[in-house]
Amino acid sequence: MFETSTFINILLGVYLAWFLYRRFAPVKGVKHITTTKLKSELNSKNHQFIDVRTPNEFQANRINGFKNIPLHELQKRANELSKEKEVFVICQSGMRSSKASKILKKLGFKHITNVKGGMSAW
Repeated sequence: MFETSTFINILLGVYLAWFLYRRFAPVKGVKHITTTKLKSELNSKNHQFIDVRTPNEFQANRINGFKNIPLHELQKRANELSKEKEVFVICQSGMRSSKASKILKKLGFKHITNVKGGMSAW
C-alpha cells in the first residue's frame, strides 16, 4: 500500500502537471502565425489587429495598423472589436497575446490569430 505522503505527492504532481498544461497549452481554435506571415496579412481590410502591450511599450515600437488595447483592459474593451472579423493579436514575446487569445475565445470570438514571438520577432 501507498503511504499517505507518497499519495499526496502523486496528487500534487498530477495537479501541477494539469495546471501547467492549462496555463501554457495552445487554445483550441486559435491560429498561430509568424511575423513573416503577418506582413502579408497587414493590408487586409477584413482583419483587425490589436497589440496587448502597455501604452508605453506600444508608443516605443509599434506596427502600423495595430490598435493598442492593453491586456488588462481587453475584457472591458472587447466591444471595440468585431466578432465577425479575424483578430490578430501581438505582444512583446507571445505570452500576453496568448492570454489575450484565451480571453477573446471565452468572449465568443471565433477567428483569432496569435503572432508567435511577438514584437521581439518582428
